Amino acid sequence: MSGRPVIAVDVMGGDFGPSVVVPGAVDAARLHDAHVLLVGDTHKIEVELRKLNLADVQFDIVQADEVVHMNEKPSDVLRRKKNSSIQVGCRLVKEGTANAVVSAGHSGATVACGMFIMGRLPGVERPALATMLPTEKNPVVVLDVGANVDCRPYHLFQFGLMGDAFARDILGYAAPRVCILSIGEEEGKGNSQVKEAYELLKLAQNINFVGNAEGRDIFVGDIDVVICDGFVGNVVIKMSEGLAASLTRMVKRVFMSGVLPALGGMLARKAFRRFARTIDYTEYGGAPLLGLQGLAIVCHGRSDACAIRNAAKMAAAYVRKNANSRLAEIILANEELTRFSRAV
Repeated sequence: MSGRPVIAVDVMGGDFGPSVVVPGAVDAARLHDAHVLLVGDTHKIEVELRKLNLADVQFDIVQADEVVHMNEKPSDVLRRKKNSSIQVGCRLVKEGTANAVVSAGHSGATVACGMFIMGRLPGVERPALATMLPTEKNPVVVLDVGANVDCRPYHLFQFGLMGDAFARDILGYAAPRVCILSIGEEEGKGNSQVKEAYELLKLAQNINFVGNAEGRDIFVGDIDVVICDGFVGNVVIKMSEGLAASLTRMVKRVFMSGVLPALGGMLARKAFRRFARTIDYTEYGGAPLLGLQGLAIVCHGRSDACAIRNAAKMAAAYVRKNANSRLAEIILANEELTRFSRAV
């Protein structure tokens, strides 16, 4: 493996496949000094590569004969599609040929392959999907957002540790403010799962736990890491995506309702473009699956080339900063709390 980060990219994943994944991966290789492994149908990959400027791009093609379809069960993919592009990508990380894998394909299959092929870091109970959401100030990390629907308190506890490590290394926050999502800010609010996780987080070493947060607090920007189970987290991010899209459409309708509003819209065009970039999920690339021996990034199925490029950029930064080492250290430093809670 070369000195630069090596990122395996599932070319066959997503709604648009090679036509957007290949350009996004090539851009990432050029702009972020990464080596990309394009995993998928060699012929289709080469067709897209012929359309691009490949100067100063470090890449290789890795043949994968099978494609995972959205209607397939993750367990079936693991058993029956050994040569699917996502399985091949995860094996490249497992074998040490790549440092990370990026996929916009079947998210459940990507999570399953990451967990069962790449394996967990020592001490990690369950890997968690993290995502970044825009706020009035700086991005906030939310996890878990879908990998673990049913969680125990010690799972939420470890999610807090993972989110802290990610926010420090990738977002550069010196002392991330970690909170747990609940129905009230006061200590003692929430269900038994939240209340027990709260008590564990108060005892955690080397993290800045600031207590409970309500849903309305997420977008203000005064917290940096929000912990919840995968069911709640998935609802949060999908509601956020829907709200952002609806607000954009409503604003457009207002400015198309007459001559004066349209003129105002033209004058404010640059401001609206900046706002659109702020709430655009493609700017954040994808959701990293934290807690693996390596890194898997799960991208939105509708990802365009920009989203793929930014996901690969995140993966390269994660590798360069050796973020998995910090994550492993903080998990092991708090192993006694996890073990104690698990035994209760």
